[in-house]
Amino acid sequence: MKLNINNKFTNELPADALDSNETRQVAGAAFSYVNPVKPKKPCLIHVSKELAESVGISLEEIKSDAFLTIFSGKTILEKTKPYAMAYAGHQFGNWAGQLGDGRAITLFEAIHNNRSTMFQLKGAGKTPYSRSGDGLAVLRSSIREHLCSEAMFHLGVPTTRSLALFTSGDKVLRDILYNGNPAYEKGAIVCRTASSFIRFGNFELFASHNDIKNLQQLTDYTIKHYFSEINSVGKEKYLEFFETVADKTREMIVHWQRVGFVHGVMNTDNMSIHGITIDYGPYGWLEDFNPNWTPNTTDNQYKRYRFGNQPQIAQWNLLQLANALFPLIEEAKPLEKILNDFPIKYEVDYIEMMHSKLGFEFSSETSKNIINLLTQNLQLTETDMTIFFRSLSLVSKVDSVENAFEKIGTSFYKLEEVKDSVYDTWMYWFTLYINQLKLENQSDSERKKTMNLVNPKYVLRNYMAQLAIDAADKEDYNLVNELYEMLLKPYNEQKQYEKWFAKRPDWARYKVGCSALSCSS
Repeated sequence: MKLNINNKFTNELPADALDSNETRQVAGAAFSYVNPVKPKKPCLIHVSKELAESVGISLEEIKSDAFLTIFSGKTILEKTKPYAMAYAGHQFGNWAGQLGDGRAITLFEAIHNNRSTMFQLKGAGKTPYSRSGDGLAVLRSSIREHLCSEAMFHLGVPTTRSLALFTSGDKVLRDILYNGNPAYEKGAIVCRTASSFIRFGNFELFASHNDIKNLQQLTDYTIKHYFSEINSVGKEKYLEFFETVADKTREMIVHWQRVGFVHGVMNTDNMSIHGITIDYGPYGWLEDFNPNWTPNTTDNQYKRYRFGNQPQIAQWNLLQLANALFPLIEEAKPLEKILNDFPIKYEVDYIEMMHSKLGFEFSSETSKNIINLLTQNLQLTETDMTIFFRSLSLVSKVDSVENAFEKIGTSFYKLEEVKDSVYDTWMYWFTLYINQLKLENQSDSERKKTMNLVNPKYVLRNYMAQLAIDAADKEDYNLVNELYEMLLKPYNEQKQYEKWFAKRPDWARYKVGCSALSCSS
């Protein structure tokens, strides 16, 4: 297998003086060299062929023993030295100190078509940052990450990606419900990719140690390789870097809100400086439109990472990054301005995004009022977000409000609850909506086409992933393949997959893995 290896991260940044996988506190280093645990009997379950080709791996090479052993961590490619990144972070709003790659090991970086890619294994064993963990991963969480990262990419959401999913042939002990009843599960490994896996927490670590030299070195490195459009020098360079990260983060959050994605664990160590979705743990898509929903059982009490709070958390996380970068800038006001501008810019982007979801070309106070009323209406009774917005494109300018309502009727979990004042409220909203459509220049067919480009028909609902997991536990991977193929084209009708354009079934409402998950799932 021929890959153009270029390990700039390890070549240009300081390494841990010790060279072992034992857990410890690490100072003055951006990473530690580690050795992946060799899987007992790796088996390739699924590969993203389009991604493989885009990073310079041919379809023939995918079938080779070299692909199986290299990207499962069983063999180390010549002239490479795997490593785990060092970073810190705030978890659930509290400073957690050193964190780091506890179960992620970067194999190498490679360049193809002038684009650099990091290849990283998740679930390849213990690192200096594993704390009390074993650094391994199980099949259920690995399937969720593999499918979701690829689903997000094809939805047009900035994200890390997943090249391949393997079973390791090993058994891994996990307590899925945290109730004192651990059991052995099938071990698995995901090989994921990104331009880099640098997080807010990488900068927080050096700042927390008052290691300004390495903080500056890391920031200069990051700007040089990933933000080369920044041409300013001195403090202005670091300010421009922070503002660019803020902009990219805002864009990512707008996409999350557009498709109804809830990350579930927006700690600062899970925030990429590239503004890409990273670390798919207890994520979920809104089934019914509930801004207070979080898929993370650890967050049940305070719901810090609920759907409706994601923009505010992004701003809070950016504040922590600003604090980390402050020693390089030494001026609070310009940082504060960027932070204060974040919600203002977000509101503009959010309104624009909602206009696209509703099929509006023009913004006005009336259109904004329609958006605000809709957000309230969707919460009057359980209403499936994905089905509602997809079905809304079927409404035409000449529809009566009754006909329009009928076209979105399948999005309600209990249609019988939509009566009396609730029904009247919907009738009022559709009156406003149809009146607004009549002011638009687009024809009904044109509007439907544009709406269907931003309102997906298919998303990876938790129950769907769980069905794939249940089948995979029996070594049946057909559903993994089926869901993957469907999620390649989430905006297309795909009549063969129509059964997946459906509300969450009742049996999945409270089933483990289908409604909420723990951080370690």
